[in-house]
Amino acid sequence: QTVLQGIILLPLRAICMTFILLLAWLSASIATFCQPGRGFLPLEGWRRRMIQTTLSSLTRTAYFVMGFQVKVKGKVASLPEAPIFVAAPHSSFFDAIICALTGMPSIVSRAENLSTPVFGTILRSLQPVAVSRQDPDSRKNTVAEITKRALSRGQWPQVI
Repeated sequence: QTVLQGIILLPLRAICMTFILLLAWLSASIATFCQPGRGFLPLEGWRRRMIQTTLSSLTRTAYFVMGFQVKVKGKVASLPEAPIFVAAPHSSFFDAIICALTGMPSIVSRAENLSTPVFGTILRSLQPVAVSRQDPDSRKNTVAEITKRALSRGQWPQVI
């Protein structure tokens, strides 16, 4: 009986995950279409709200489809309280749960990740701090960008 359930559930979950991923890509594409500043200026207004609500909801739904239910205990720190949000050890796909629960903050990511199909568009919509591993000044530039965003008084989303 368990094998039969797996045979039925696996394709259903895969179809649902593909659909959710395509919805996330579509939302990210709409929010970043003709984006002023192309990543150098923070998203504002409807674009920022769309990313925060839509991608957060879709991420939570994706984890639910995979069989995870997440409950938050306590209060998530707001942007004025904590412009930089630290999550550790951030070594798995569970990091996306933290992003969904905190309103889709900016992340620090390899610059190469921005060019991947589908995921790159979604990642770009989160306005990441891109780290280039080929650039010897990358570490210094990353710290400077995180500091600039943290001191922006809410113009940029939280950085995780």
